[in-house]
Amino acid sequence: MNRRQYLNHSLSILSALYLAPRKLFAQPKRDWSAVEVLQNSWQFLVPENFNTVSLRPRINISRAEQAKRFTPLEVEVLFEEGTENPYSSPYNDETRPGIYTCRACSLPLFSSEMKYDSKTGWPSFFTSIPGHMSKKTDYKLIWPRTEYHCSKCGSHQGHVFKDGPPPTYERWCNNGVCLTFIAKNSA
Repeated sequence: MNRRQYLNHSLSILSALYLAPRKLFAQPKRDWSAVEVLQNSWQFLVPENFNTVSLRPRINISRAEQAKRFTPLEVEVLFEEGTENPYSSPYNDETRPGIYTCRACSLPLFSSEMKYDSKTGWPSFFTSIPGHMSKKTDYKLIWPRTEYHCSKCGSHQGHVFKDGPPPTYERWCNNGVCLTFIAKNSA
C-alpha cells in the first residue's frame, strides 16, 4: 500500500466513524400534520347533547368538596398525586369513539383517536388536546419524570414518557380514575 492509498483509506475510516453515530441515532422525520389534525378536530367526537367545559376560568376544588364528590382513591390520585394500580381501569379496553374528560372538572383532555394500547396497564395516549394540560417535573422516584395536570382545575392526571409510538414518540400515561369517557354516540 502506497502513501496515497493509505491516506485515502484512513480518510474513509475516519469519515465512517464520524458519520455512523449520526445515522445510528438520528430520529426519523416526524409528520406532525396528522397529529395537528387530531389535536384540532377532537370536537367532532363530542356528543351533540354534551356541554363542553371551557378552559377558563380556572377553578379550585376545596377539600370539603373533594370529600363530597369523590371516592378516597379519586381524592388520592387527583389531588394528592397518587397512582392507581395498573390494569384496574375499565378505560384500558375502551375502544368506542369519544372524548376523555377530567374527572374533577369535565375539561376535555384527549380524544379516542389519540389513545393506543401501551401494554403498561394504564390508559395511554400519544398526544393531548393542546392547552388543556400543564406540566411539571416530578422527582418522587429520584430520577426526573414529567408529570401533567388538568389546566382548568389542577388535578393530577399522570406522566408523559418519551417511549410512545411515532410520530410524537410520547406516552401520556393517565390514571383511569382521573378520567371520564364520553362516547360519541351516547344518549
